[in-house]
Amino acid sequence: MTIIEVCHVPPFSNSFRSTPTELSLPLNFSDIFNLKFPPVQSIFFYKLGESTTTFFRTVILPKVKHSLSITLFHYLPLAGHLSWPQNSEKPIIIYNTADDGVSLTVAESDEDLDHLYSDIRYASESHPYLSPLSVSETKASILSFQITLFPHKGFTIGYTFNHAVVDGRSLSLFMNSWACICRNLDENVKICPSSLPEELYPSFDRTVIQGSEGLEMKYLNYWLGLKLPGSDASPRSLKPIPFPVPADVVRATFPFSREDIKKLGEWVQSKLENGNQTKPFSTFVLAYAYTLVCMVKAKGLKNNNKVKFGLTADCRPRLNPPLSRNYIGNCVNCCDVLVEAEHLLKENGVVYVAKRLNEMIKGLEDGVLEMAKEKVPFMDVEPGVRVILVTGSSRYGMYGADFGWGRPMNVETTTIDVGESFSMMESRDESGGVEIGLVLKKHEMEMFDSLFVHGLKSSFECHQSVNIKLNKFEEVIDRCVGSGLILPACN
Repeated sequence: MTIIEVCHVPPFSNSFRSTPTELSLPLNFSDIFNLKFPPVQSIFFYKLGESTTTFFRTVILPKVKHSLSITLFHYLPLAGHLSWPQNSEKPIIIYNTADDGVSLTVAESDEDLDHLYSDIRYASESHPYLSPLSVSETKASILSFQITLFPHKGFTIGYTFNHAVVDGRSLSLFMNSWACICRNLDENVKICPSSLPEELYPSFDRTVIQGSEGLEMKYLNYWLGLKLPGSDASPRSLKPIPFPVPADVVRATFPFSREDIKKLGEWVQSKLENGNQTKPFSTFVLAYAYTLVCMVKAKGLKNNNKVKFGLTADCRPRLNPPLSRNYIGNCVNCCDVLVEAEHLLKENGVVYVAKRLNEMIKGLEDGVLEMAKEKVPFMDVEPGVRVILVTGSSRYGMYGADFGWGRPMNVETTTIDVGESFSMMESRDESGGVEIGLVLKKHEMEMFDSLFVHGLKSSFECHQSVNIKLNKFEEVIDRCVGSGLILPACN
């Protein structure tokens, strides 16, 4: 791969419309919870046969750069940086026009684009298409991007974001805003920046979060008191905690079609005792439950192994009063449960997980802030416990990021190669479908592939055959009743 340039993209400004010279924003409780977690990275893959080097440099790149500048005008704090001044009790977001903007790396690669998003491949193969954040003890950038041309094949856009400033929903809104501006770019933006439709307009209002008093300092004191083996970093350092990426892991994407979800839901309902689940399980719960059980089996866990699984819930609609869905920043809460793997390895393991997930989600109704008071960023986990989490959501709309040359062929959450997580997002090809991103050891991925595909097929066929047998039995009874061989029951 060849790096063509690394450029600085500031927010849009001209003599007709200037940006503020300086602004600052405080971090909320959820931001501070994520203060030292690693950055989150994703890659958007776009196929474009006419993406010659000339077309890329004269058409695609200028539009991408200019629309990014305009998008930053609307998302001004994200063009700034995270800082922890000596006179400040907490870290803050600062924007100053003299230095701020985002880094955009432009590169060209002769690798096989199709292989990078459609095949099982080593997880490390994605890393060259992402640019790191600039982070020191006292200052950390918020966003960085890389656009890579694959001549006559297409291009990728990769982002890295600071998890102390934004969450997945925030970045989805930013990417869709950037794409919207880019595909609608015209000559008028030289005079006035493009406006955003209402559904994409961001909110940075920190005053709307009520009732979180004390949570910020609780989490901050936790980070200040955290001692990591072999680290001599200052307690106030903004450097994230390093998480090593295993060298021998591979990456793949597994789709659930809408029909898969429908049949999986019917199968789970048929296995419930006394049919005590009146409300259908959500797509998120069904996809999560099935994926988790396949993962546990593929990893070869035994009955007495312990597994902690959980989810990250969006707090925006669950706060009182609720926040705008376009609130930019972290606004999430984690919940999890510790179980023995035996429950997941049984025949009805998927049903068990689905019920436990529903219990977690229902528990959020009791108050997400009250639940947040019981959490710390790194819960103590006893040795041997496997922690498996999901990142993302099937409702973020990542595949809406059409920059003017078509929707992405694939969107990859790259940083699931840190830890034992899997990603979830909406299907590219149909409404109601889901895509699961996964990173496992090679032999585990082969086992997962077999379990995922054949497990769905056999479960559905089994459920279908039971229904067919029941239907035929009912037909026989009806015929017998009609002929007088069996008398109908009296009410």
